[in-house]
Amino acid sequence: MKSLFDIPAPAKLNLFLHIVGRRPDGYHLLESVFMLIDLCDTLHFELRANGAISREDLNKALPTDDLIVRAARALQNLSGTAQGVHISVTKFIPEQAGLGGGSSDAASTLLALNRLWGLGLSLSQLQRIGLQLGADVPFFLSGHNAWVSGIGEHITPITLAPARFVVVKPADGLQTQRIFSHPDLKRDTKSATISDFAADAYGFGHNDLQPVAQALCPAVTQALNWCSDRGLNARMSGSGSSVFAQVAENFEAGDHAGFLVRQCRNLAAHPLQGWTA
Repeated sequence: MKSLFDIPAPAKLNLFLHIVGRRPDGYHLLESVFMLIDLCDTLHFELRANGAISREDLNKALPTDDLIVRAARALQNLSGTAQGVHISVTKFIPEQAGLGGGSSDAASTLLALNRLWGLGLSLSQLQRIGLQLGADVPFFLSGHNAWVSGIGEHITPITLAPARFVVVKPADGLQTQRIFSHPDLKRDTKSATISDFAADAYGFGHNDLQPVAQALCPAVTQALNWCSDRGLNARMSGSGSSVFAQVAENFEAGDHAGFLVRQCRNLAAHPLQGWTA
């Protein structure tokens, strides 16, 4: 039986996240730099000839109709293939953390099944599917660290210097929709450029979602304070609740104070870069 094992789905950090406007349909226009890190979920794919799509959770229960299943079904429907798959998942990226775990899982699923099912779809074809699943999915398909704008569909590859980071996740999570629908969310930050960012890559900008997130989830402030107590200049990633800071090679976290704390490095490229036709 054909299979693909140990397929990685890396997390991302938003080095900054500015909301620069809002479309008439309600979608927010953003500018951000998305950076891949070496914190990864792992997926396994086993071909099923009967067309069925199933998922097995190896270490943590996921919602029945999560983005992995939805991605597989969308690709199956678009391609018209009669093939199916059994997907096993080991989760290491925490949920509701602003790290893109669900979107990354969906992207790796599209890339893996495009290969397992022998579909030969192009990157642009997969990205059109991905954008229907979630705004972050096209980024994970692109294979690069990137300047991302629009609603997530405009992706410009960038190069980032190697660096080490600490990621601090409180027990509490945050639902993205609660933040984006909040009346106090700042939606008019002045548009920036890649050259603005390049002048101070790891210190540029801010996260417009952070003040609302801190109001909704006090644990975000506690995580920021944990970093500050260690001399770190931290900010929230994405819609939270994780915060992160660049750290030196010899950084020692010490007492985790009930937080999930992970040290990681950025990736130069997605591990599945080049998996499309």
